[in-house]
Amino acid sequence: MKRFYSKIGLEVVIPIGVILGVTGTMMVIQKAWPGIAILLITLLFIVHLITTTFYQIEGGKLRIKSGFIINKLIAIDSIRKIQKSNSLFSSPAASLDRLEVFYNKYDSVLISPKYKQEFLAELRKINPTIEINIPA
Repeated sequence: MKRFYSKIGLEVVIPIGVILGVTGTMMVIQKAWPGIAILLITLLFIVHLITTTFYQIEGGKLRIKSGFIINKLIAIDSIRKIQKSNSLFSSPAASLDRLEVFYNKYDSVLISPKYKQEFLAELRKINPTIEINIPA
């Protein structure tokens, strides 16, 4: 069982920090205490998602986990292709430096493993037919 954590990108963290920081500052100035409580809960939720996003190879399956929201299992034998992506679509990835994993006939998921080459090598050990389109 090999676990790869998501890369945490500043392009994701900084905008969230700025938005929550400005909003929090305005709420403190206006003494909007219920709003501050909601903001803190939101911040804790976001931190939890970012820090608990990982991709785990369990035998012949790839588990994609992000907090308590996403827990997906993909058969590694069903993975057809992996390519680089900078898509802004919502996904279990804490960075915009992403990989799109195509599996089954029409399914795909965006992920952002911190150590891409090691992650790809582990997948290829199980399924050497995966087509990988990642520019060097």
